[in-house]
Amino acid sequence: MAKRVVLAYSGGLDTSVAIRWMIQEWGVEIIAVLVDVGQDPSSSESFEDIKARALAAGALECVIVDARREMAEEFCAKAIAANALYEGKYPLVSALSRPVIVRHLVDQARKFNAQAVAHGCTGKGNDQVRFEVGTAALAPELEVLAPARNWGMTRADSVDFAEKWNIPIKATKDKIYSIDENLWGRAIECGAIEDPWAAPPEEPYTLTRVTTLEPVEVTVSFTEGVPTKLDGVATDLAELIATLNLRAGSTGFGRLDMVENRRVGIKSRELYECPAALALIAAHADLEDMVLERDLAHEKMRLSIRWAELVYDGMWFSPLKEALDAFVSDSQRHVTGDVRLRFEAPGLLRIVGRRSPAALYDYGLATYDAADTFRHSDSEGFVRIYGLGVKTWAQRQGAKNATPPSP
Repeated sequence: MAKRVVLAYSGGLDTSVAIRWMIQEWGVEIIAVLVDVGQDPSSSESFEDIKARALAAGALECVIVDARREMAEEFCAKAIAANALYEGKYPLVSALSRPVIVRHLVDQARKFNAQAVAHGCTGKGNDQVRFEVGTAALAPELEVLAPARNWGMTRADSVDFAEKWNIPIKATKDKIYSIDENLWGRAIECGAIEDPWAAPPEEPYTLTRVTTLEPVEVTVSFTEGVPTKLDGVATDLAELIATLNLRAGSTGFGRLDMVENRRVGIKSRELYECPAALALIAAHADLEDMVLERDLAHEKMRLSIRWAELVYDGMWFSPLKEALDAFVSDSQRHVTGDVRLRFEAPGLLRIVGRRSPAALYDYGLATYDAADTFRHSDSEGFVRIYGLGVKTWAQRQGAKNATPPSP
């Protein structure tokens, strides 16, 4: 009996070719699984068209899973709560979608009694790590296959292979850009982008093309760290993200151009479009400034860096990530309130207001006006004791620092 393999299927050239190549070279049966995480098929085809392509390539079945709400509520929500920005910039657009896909790959592998899962990643990228480590965490008994790491075909070879087997692909031999998208944003690489000195081209951008010169102002409401309303209207998180992508993106906000450090040791130049992701993380972090106690806020900033690294590195399903989730979740108990954001073309975001019923900001303590309730006389003793150690050191050991060096 032939080995049965569940393939993470996108409908693109590589995964379409992978179906037929694995059948021919390895003699396996293929179940294609397309997980909808908010990517839009091109205007010329639907998910049903993509399903037909998988079947034409030789798949026994093509399963389409709608995971948009799942990704928003279980994955994006945690990234917002953690203020997750890899290397201080990237809101984990592709990295967040991979564990969603892995979860469904494993689920379908068990439903179809498959012995292996497969992906279409090359050996240079981060996604191979995310797929394989995620699968190992959820189903260590499953084998993971990576045909694109084995076949040695160029893009032109893959196009020829598809033509030979009458696989109805849209791709050509000229590949300008590689684009991965989901509801959290779009990741763009290859082509002219690979020259880090070259200005980023306009062609691949879709979410952040300026369509209005008027400022756009929105209010995002959070409940225990989760965005729950946009301009006072309650909505599920997936819809809120989609709406904010349109409104913020219309002013050109949400572009990133960065050289990042991949897990495999390569520096790569990447472009990202992620208006909603960047706006929601900025708004959430601003609200936390109002409600988190100082030491908690500082420790959370430190751990947020580690959280983002773990997710980027494919460790969503790992003990440390789960432990950090518990810390982040507990820190969000009082992160409830509203943040007002103002977007202005081209690509500017300003946070212009924030409020919370749990705010630790106290006007009486903060003001210098007549309403001041701070006991200034207490500061004299506080400052004296706070600086006592340094003063003692200076008296006994640090006198040399008092004399400036000779000119």
